[in-house]
Amino acid sequence: MAIRNIRTEGEDVLRMICKPVSEVNDGTRRLIGDMYDTMYATDGVGLAAPQIGVVKRIVVIDDREGHKFALINPKITEKSGTQRSCEGCLSLPGYRGEVDRPKEVTVEALDEYGEPVTLHAKDFLAVICCHELDHLDGILYKDLAVNYERV
Repeated sequence: MAIRNIRTEGEDVLRMICKPVSEVNDGTRRLIGDMYDTMYATDGVGLAAPQIGVVKRIVVIDDREGHKFALINPKITEKSGTQRSCEGCLSLPGYRGEVDRPKEVTVEALDEYGEPVTLHAKDFLAVICCHELDHLDGILYKDLAVNYERV
């Protein structure tokens, strides 16, 4: 596996709408491995493929509370409640902002073996899912922030 360069604000790839993954194969799993390595090397809790310059609908998440997984072609199918979260992003280093997010979400996706999975996430995990899935549509948390500041 390899640590990839994190793309930062101003790079076009962060504003692109990612393409669905048509086939889950060894190349997909290598990419996922690189994404985990990159996320851990930068002390993140989530990483989306465009953040390393890959325009594919893949995210990896590890909330450090026992929820670690890769999601391929993820879609939020249900949302409920609201919560305000303080967020940062590996692609926007040195900034934080508050964002209103759903308190609970249901996400349907494929796992790294191409098998369908359904994830029910709430609280912090729901925030991570929403944040990372937004990246797949070219949305940065600062676009949604009620306040945004340098830290």
